[in-house]
Amino acid sequence: MTGKSCEVLDPRIRRTRQLLQDALAKLLKEKDFDKISVQDITETATVNRATFYDHYPDRFALLECMVGSRFHELLAERQVQFDGSCGSALKSLILALCDYLALMRGPDGKRELEPHMESAIIKVVRRMLLEGLQLHPPENGIAPEMIAASASWAIYGAATEWAQTPDRCASEEMAGVVTTLISPILHLPARA
Repeated sequence: MTGKSCEVLDPRIRRTRQLLQDALAKLLKEKDFDKISVQDITETATVNRATFYDHYPDRFALLECMVGSRFHELLAERQVQFDGSCGSALKSLILALCDYLALMRGPDGKRELEPHMESAIIKVVRRMLLEGLQLHPPENGIAPEMIAASASWAIYGAATEWAQTPDRCASEEMAGVVTTLISPILHLPARA
């Protein structure tokens, strides 16, 4: 995001954005994203609408920032970084995504991810892959943006299929399978 990015140093801005993100997270437990208004978010966060618009252009931007922040927190906790050259880092990223999706679905496993949530997660994975690919550009002449887009959708699709499967295998096993499938797209060694 430009201008109004999720990463801001001013503690007051961070605090307000955290209030808004927490409010949205709370509301998402109660109803679908499409039924949540900016007014609902501001009332739950105890801020006014002008404050909301000082930080986010719309609720979609808030959702993307919330999902991105929470997924990045998980990656930071696990010290996951993808530099575009390491299959084990890809596997760690995929494992974190599987675990994140499992957490978002909740213990009953019934809540479907809404299209807006899917889009936000894919953007985070794509951005991370692209940053790694820009550090180590592929020699095949294919644009890193195209590779990152293809790989992020494939990773997300496989992880979502896994998260929706009853009696699924362990996330570690799934991450290994997806790493084997995705490594050729990223020109990484298949085994991590």
